Amino acid sequence: MTTIRELMDLSGRRALITGANGGLGRIFAQSIAELGANLVLVDLQESELELFGAQLTSKWGIAVESVVCDLEVQSDRSELVNRVTSTGKTLDVLINNAALVGSAELQGWSVPFEEQSIETWRRAFEVNLTAVFDLCQGLMPLVKASKNGSIINIASIYGTYGPNWSLYKDTTMGNPAAYAASKAGLIQLTRWLSTTVAPDVRVNAISPGGILRNQETAFIQKYEQMTPLRRMAIEDDFRGVLTFLASDLSKYVTGQNLQVDGGWGTW
Repeated sequence: MTTIRELMDLSGRRALITGANGGLGRIFAQSIAELGANLVLVDLQESELELFGAQLTSKWGIAVESVVCDLEVQSDRSELVNRVTSTGKTLDVLINNAALVGSAELQGWSVPFEEQSIETWRRAFEVNLTAVFDLCQGLMPLVKASKNGSIINIASIYGTYGPNWSLYKDTTMGNPAAYAASKAGLIQLTRWLSTTVAPDVRVNAISPGGILRNQETAFIQKYEQMTPLRRMAIEDDFRGVLTFLASDLSKYVTGQNLQVDGGWGTW
């Protein structure tokens, strides 16, 4: 019988994480590194990525490659795919984490519906959905070749549920239509891919609930009251589900959307 420790072990495997310098991205990278996987960290800021990678190498003894890529730009995505594939190494885990989120500072984004712009809608879909399709397609040969392939897409509870607008009353916060629609598309892409690339690769999604990130007090208080566990999430809450899906602990799990939301969707 295989031990739990053996199922968790990612030593010698290779994982790529987009949005690696964000809050969740850093937690994902630290968690994967702790289990022994080598990393390809992808984000917009080279200096911060390299420093973070050096810290992971020093702490866990893994190899880390940092790649600057604007996922909104198709040529950048193509360069990323070419760079990762040209090494001759396989890719065992692909974590599509980068996204334009609800709090992004974009014109025509987190504003009333009547003011949300088509241009920002297009930009959100390009990063949140089209880029994921593009990377999955371009890197799929490597993931298939690994024989342990796992793709993890980071979606959202708003890809499944509509917003409760009472949360936003008396705040300056919003909930863009393009964010919800693109995350819903990502969940369905996950299901579609899971049957298309099986049995070689497993494809699953994680849908986080609200993460505590210095939101306005009124929003936090109302959100916590609407959540069975009576708090918002913190980044550390996602380490378990991420490592479960990345490792052989979940080797018979595919096509799933795991909601890590403190029970938000149970009511």
